[in-house]
Amino acid sequence: MTNKINTKSMIQVALLTALIAIGAFIRIPLPITVFTMQFIFVLLSGLLLGSKKGALSCLLYVLIGLFGFPVFTEGGGPLYIIKPTFGYLIAFILAAFFVGFIREKYGYNSFITLFIACVFAMIFTYLIGSFYTYIIFKYVAGTPLPYWTFLASLFPITAIKDLFSCAFASIVAKKINNRISL
Repeated sequence: MTNKINTKSMIQVALLTALIAIGAFIRIPLPITVFTMQFIFVLLSGLLLGSKKGALSCLLYVLIGLFGFPVFTEGGGPLYIIKPTFGYLIAFILAAFFVGFIREKYGYNSFITLFIACVFAMIFTYLIGSFYTYIIFKYVAGTPLPYWTFLASLFPITAIKDLFSCAFASIVAKKINNRISL
């Protein structure tokens, strides 16, 4: 087995990287929050490409944004690191790796398995993202709020929309994986 990435893999990774970037700008306004397709494409990157290539597509997305391309929901550039939501972008890389790993280990024939993997990735993303937000507010912005306020702000609206994203990504991955070989 080789660690080199072939042309097909490069195209797959680039395609999912582009979809994640595009997904950040597909917005459906909801009360209190906005629904974007970004998290769906993060999950699909892991579910379709596997752990390493899925995480690589998310990592490339983050690096492209940090290099200054406006692919994040609020622009891009190296100063994005001090934005409170940057922790969610870091968590996306790990979430894609996790769902890809579960897909590699257990296959893609069970919607329930894929959905549960996505829900765990969602929870993991919430924990990392909200903790990063807490750190930025406390140490950069000088606003010492308790951590639980950042975690609690994700419920119920954000959690409901992301559970929908988990279900949608699981259905799409199952259907796509049954028809093509990635």
